[in-house]
Amino acid sequence: MLSYIIPFIFLILVVVFIHEYGHYYFAKKYGVGVTDFSIGFGQELIGWNDKSGTRWKICWIPLGGYVKFFGDRNVFSQSDQEKIIQKYNEEDRKKLFVLKPLYQRVLIVFGGPLANFLLALVIFFSIYTFVGKDFTPAVINEVQKDSPAMAGGLKDNDIILEIDGNQVKSIMDVSKYIMMSTDDFINFKVKRSYDDLVFKIKPNVVEGEDNLGNKINKRMVGIKLGAYNNEINHVKLGPAQAIYHAAHEVYYVSISSLKYIGAMIFGKADTSQLGGPIRIAKISGQVAEFGLLAFISMMAYISISLGLINLFPIPMLDGGHLMFYAFEKVLGRPLSQKTQEGFFRIGLFLLLSLMIFTTFNDLKDIGLLG
Repeated sequence: MLSYIIPFIFLILVVVFIHEYGHYYFAKKYGVGVTDFSIGFGQELIGWNDKSGTRWKICWIPLGGYVKFFGDRNVFSQSDQEKIIQKYNEEDRKKLFVLKPLYQRVLIVFGGPLANFLLALVIFFSIYTFVGKDFTPAVINEVQKDSPAMAGGLKDNDIILEIDGNQVKSIMDVSKYIMMSTDDFINFKVKRSYDDLVFKIKPNVVEGEDNLGNKINKRMVGIKLGAYNNEINHVKLGPAQAIYHAAHEVYYVSISSLKYIGAMIFGKADTSQLGGPIRIAKISGQVAEFGLLAFISMMAYISISLGLINLFPIPMLDGGHLMFYAFEKVLGRPLSQKTQEGFFRIGLFLLLSLMIFTTFNDLKDIGLLG
């Protein structure tokens, strides 16, 4: 159990700290007072005050964090501005978040998700620069008999060029693109002799295991891959190439995740793969056993997920506040307190529903539910 908990806590501490520091950085940049910088919720375990009066603390429930601004009841509370103005003197008003110009409030709120994307970018850049990236072309060594691949027209020795419009730059891309596909058919572009051909393959969905031994529903097309000319092409990239491929990976993961979530909403993707803290803890421990490289790679993917989720237009998330600011820009004034409270109730219901659903999946995953 400790082998799961310790890597999970470390991963969450790093990813959440980076997220909250994004808010903190822009808040300090624009002169907003920060009273608390908390990693975790509940009772404080350790903490200290810096010279500006911010209380930095780690609390005993490590499932999130928050930055509390001067004069606010919580991170981005939307209080009545007239009451705030009457409550504070002119000097203190300069430190109030809600009295800052709209563009500054937008940047402060967006700073959290932005920091998560930048963390992933730095991790991928570092891996590609110091460890390298695989560029081994993917060749089909065998098309299994009576498989979707055989029915769709794929043949031995085909070189896979693209899957669903995504360029296949290495063998490892193939399973990733197949797994992330959500349509009934997967488009394969292959090179056969001197011709580029496109085939539509309808995958089978079967119960299987991932590389960590966890049960998942896998999309299978029935091909076995090998390296082109049996040569592995793994190279360390220069700074320009590394930043390009790192940015592309962040972009691909973000877009694919949004497409997958959209497919789940419309019933086209497997919702049983959606997990919460328990599943993340389990996978964190399993990945940690594969070494530091696998673990920090997972940290990058979790960081992207946290950044994306927080941009959803749901009140209580960063995206919900950005939605309010969009209304403010269009209307020329903030939404009324009553309207915002109505949105917050809806947001709370949606988040609680998501928590219950992911917890149910987690308990099924570890065998506590049938």
